[in-house]
Amino acid sequence: MKSLFRSALVQGTLAILLATYLDVVLATIRWRYVDTEAADTAIASPNGVIGCFWHGRIALAMVCRTVLKDKPRRVFISLSRDGDFIAKAVDRMGVPAIRGSAGAKTKTKGKGGAKALRQALTFLEEGGCMIITPDGPRGPNQVMQDGVVTMARMSGAPVFMFGLAVSSAITLKSWDKGKLPLPFGRGCAVFAEAGHAPRDADAETLEVLRLDWQRRLSAAQTRAEGILAGTCD
Repeated sequence: MKSLFRSALVQGTLAILLATYLDVVLATIRWRYVDTEAADTAIASPNGVIGCFWHGRIALAMVCRTVLKDKPRRVFISLSRDGDFIAKAVDRMGVPAIRGSAGAKTKTKGKGGAKALRQALTFLEEGGCMIITPDGPRGPNQVMQDGVVTMARMSGAPVFMFGLAVSSAITLKSWDKGKLPLPFGRGCAVFAEAGHAPRDADAETLEVLRLDWQRRLSAAQTRAEGILAGTCD
């Protein structure tokens, strides 16, 4: 069964179906966008920007195309076979992939990490928005890896976190507890500015930033869920 799913023909067909489903379903959801001002300013500028959300919210994150407007965008997708499927789907939704891992060098050897990082840095220099799921591609769930702080330090680009939630979704039995949205619900996207990583930051400073940004992203995610639940503003 796994070999059938991973065939190019089956993956291509399923990617078309998933992309179509998400485009239709996300359009039926009543979305609320919170604290977008700083992100709007960064996106309107000609400079590059980095956006982060948890891996389990990939299906919901496509709604942020509305916020990105005409800003060129790319997303990191791993070189795994499952990554092939995800890359095909998001490409059909207007978010082309850079294939590889955004993790530490010790974790990306042989997985396209160095090449992907170079491509991402060039794209940021050209003024694009680089999108990263910082706990991907294999987790642990909602634990930020160091790839995003490394990219931020090397590029000088500002980093934004966004939490995403919907009132009605299927929770997948995957490591990231992925959410597949259902139609006609409510949705919320909460934006949080993490700032910059100094170009001269040492390993200790980057670790402090990693923990702080992980906290900010988790807080944005919790707030998005709380807004839909009516427990916070």
